[in-house]
Amino acid sequence: MTRRKTRPVMVGDIGIGGDNPIRVQSMLTSDTRDAEACIAEALELVKADCEIVRVTAQTRKIAENLEKIVAGIRNAGSDVPVVADIHFKPDAAMEAANWVEKVRVNPGNYSDKKKFQIREYSDDEYAEELERIEEDFSPLVQKCIAGGVAMRIGTNHGSLSDRIMNRFGDTPLGMVESALEFARIARSHGYHDFVFSMKASNPKVMIAAYRLLTARLQQEGDDWNYPIHLGVTEAGDGEDGRIKSAIGIGSLLADGIGDTIRVSLTEDAVHEIPVARALVEIIEADRADEIPGSLSWDEVPWNPFEYQRRESETIEVCGHALGGTETIRVFTSRKKWDALAHKIDKLGDFKPEIVVEDSGILELDPRDEAAIAQLNSEAGARLITVKDGLDLPVIPAFRLLAAKADPRHPILLKDTFTASTDSEADFLKTLLRASMNIGALICDGIGDAILVQGEEAPGQSLRLAYNILQASGARIFKTDYVACPSCGRTLFNLQSTTQKIRAATGHLKGVRIAIMGCIVNGPGEMADADFGYVGGAPGKINLYVGKEAVKFNIPEDEAVERLIDLIKEHDRWFEAVPA
Repeated sequence: MTRRKTRPVMVGDIGIGGDNPIRVQSMLTSDTRDAEACIAEALELVKADCEIVRVTAQTRKIAENLEKIVAGIRNAGSDVPVVADIHFKPDAAMEAANWVEKVRVNPGNYSDKKKFQIREYSDDEYAEELERIEEDFSPLVQKCIAGGVAMRIGTNHGSLSDRIMNRFGDTPLGMVESALEFARIARSHGYHDFVFSMKASNPKVMIAAYRLLTARLQQEGDDWNYPIHLGVTEAGDGEDGRIKSAIGIGSLLADGIGDTIRVSLTEDAVHEIPVARALVEIIEADRADEIPGSLSWDEVPWNPFEYQRRESETIEVCGHALGGTETIRVFTSRKKWDALAHKIDKLGDFKPEIVVEDSGILELDPRDEAAIAQLNSEAGARLITVKDGLDLPVIPAFRLLAAKADPRHPILLKDTFTASTDSEADFLKTLLRASMNIGALICDGIGDAILVQGEEAPGQSLRLAYNILQASGARIFKTDYVACPSCGRTLFNLQSTTQKIRAATGHLKGVRIAIMGCIVNGPGEMADADFGYVGGAPGKINLYVGKEAVKFNIPEDEAVERLIDLIKEHDRWFEAVPA
């Protein structure tokens, strides 16, 4: 799809939206109180081709240090825009606006003192809350107008206010309405220099929220054409973090949504930039390709704002039940199967299930009306896919196939329409493209089986296939982690702690563990997690079951063992099988 048209918003000398390229940004992991460390990290990010840097400002006193940080960056010869990240503290935002080019506010906690409580709001009480928010938020808007400072109105799925939760629930709609409340206040003052974000750790929730946001903005009117900041929050590290980010960010960019992106990895911030740059390059290369007869969101026969798996019939393929509500199957080629034949029994959860050449699959050009009509006239269900060798972008091609073929026919998804023979191909781009293409379609509800063709190595292609299914929530075969990126709020070493927890719990198939550096997005972003490990104070950890904190102020050097004890208490622990 073509990119959504927006008004430009200037952040310093960098334009977001309009005719500007998709901007890449990141966030400092250094403590904001350490100006020299922040300056050095910011300059390292700029050297890596980061266009906007963000730094947390937890309190007004800490926000005062932004003066030194910004001055140091400027004295070093860089004009990179600096963004202050604000949670809970309006006075910190007011101070930060003196020094930075942009302020990020989270509507869920900017002026809400009560968090994660359930209560009923009458219409009058709801209106009173909005009046209070307007009173708290308007001074920042007026200050940004006076100083030429931009803003991000950034909703997080994990930190919706009690008021929003009461009225709309923990939903994409609640995320959108929370942001629109703040946007209306900004607009009432004639302020338009803001962008939106709708971040979540679950790609399905994130995708639905951004799609709903853009639809609502269109409904509000042509002058609600504000730019969009994309990100999957708490994506994690390694391949898992890159895959989850590509599914969420890449699928929306493929929809034409998104003007600036941040890939959030539990790694040094500089490692986020090559991932973001590669995603943008893939999108820009594909964007010129449009399918004649491709469908808009108004024309597709499914709801793009709410996940529901396409209702195909269950059929048997090579001894495996496929389609319907069955597990999404993993295909491979005969060549790769033969290469792995000597060790298939030892591959465990990365095992190939079906050889595509043996499956009796029907390959189609989704633009071929006669072939589609012939398929739909058949009495039984057939396994179908898009034909190899077609010069078509993958996501629109499969959406077109899913729209035109009767729903009863199960679909095999592919990451590319050409099998790679290049053993030297850049694996990062292969991973990102496969994750974006297959993951986006799975989040649309399309797909009953997948085939990764873009990776030449047999074992690596299978690992990638299964990791995409895991990240999209389609097939859980290992422990799932929600791990936030480090920042100045973090109360422990996220990278080493995440690796320590992975080493201790990585065999717990189906258990979801959240590792959060602080409370800002903790309980809410852990909505889908079984257990949580959250920084409560320096050197102290709180442990959660779901959203509920159950163990408090545990010394950090004891916390991983106490987490294991908690998992055992809830009968989710089992010992690892020796390799």
